[in-house]
Amino acid sequence: MNATSCLKPYRSTVTFVSFLAILLMGYYFYPNSTALTAQQTDEIELSQLTWVEVRSLIQDGKTSIIIPTAGIEQNGPHLILGKHGHVVRHTALAIAQKLGNALVAPIIETVPQGSIDPRTGHMNFSGTISIPEEVYALILEHTARSFMSHGFKTIIFIGDSGGNQNSQKRVANELSDEWQSFNTKVLHISNYYSLNGQEDWLRANGYTDRQIGTHAGIRDTSELLFVFPKGVRKNYLSLDTNYYTERIGSNGEPSLGTKEIGAMMLKLKVESAVAQIKLLMNTAYE
Repeated sequence: MNATSCLKPYRSTVTFVSFLAILLMGYYFYPNSTALTAQQTDEIELSQLTWVEVRSLIQDGKTSIIIPTAGIEQNGPHLILGKHGHVVRHTALAIAQKLGNALVAPIIETVPQGSIDPRTGHMNFSGTISIPEEVYALILEHTARSFMSHGFKTIIFIGDSGGNQNSQKRVANELSDEWQSFNTKVLHISNYYSLNGQEDWLRANGYTDRQIGTHAGIRDTSELLFVFPKGVRKNYLSLDTNYYTERIGSNGEPSLGTKEIGAMMLKLKVESAVAQIKLLMNTAYE
């Protein structure tokens, strides 16, 4: 008997033991996932849930998910760079609560903010982060694809900044067309940003367009005073910001902003978004 034939029984035994060890390790590290159950929870923020809890919530009917988008951008000398994130987290949670069947995904903070070289738009101000439009669109697309693969049937884009809107609309339309046979819809909620009634309410309450402004004015300042007052530098509110300048980076009169106005501005955003979502969900598959 040669050396090779002597080793055959030994090799067979080693192979069998190795195979058994792999099976046992697999059972230990990857137990039968169908046996795992989650306790009931009222949590709706995806980042605060375990994967088992998310699976259970989907099975229980929470098949909608809100993808909030924000932006790290300058907001004049009186508002922090993360203004949009604080605002959209508040509104996204409120929208999900009103819908009753939705979870809220982590906020997408990095969005298009202008050219980096040469610097344009908000990139002219220190701290702003900008990514190309095509990169932003890919982030939206693959975030949505991830949620679709887990069983979410309605995926909702809500953007708190103007630069976020075009890509959200395009990606939502393209994915909805692609997934029509799967009964899955991706919605871009444009009314949240552009048709929320904020300016009409302010005008009806005596504020002029010049006072309202379009960036970091009454609306933005009031919203942040409500959701995160520490993000407002009150010593800069009285600066002359009646017109947009590269030196200041804002317009309108932020000194007129109040926490009470902020509550109304946020309420209008939430109500307009909920109404549009319900309308689109009712007509999505007709």
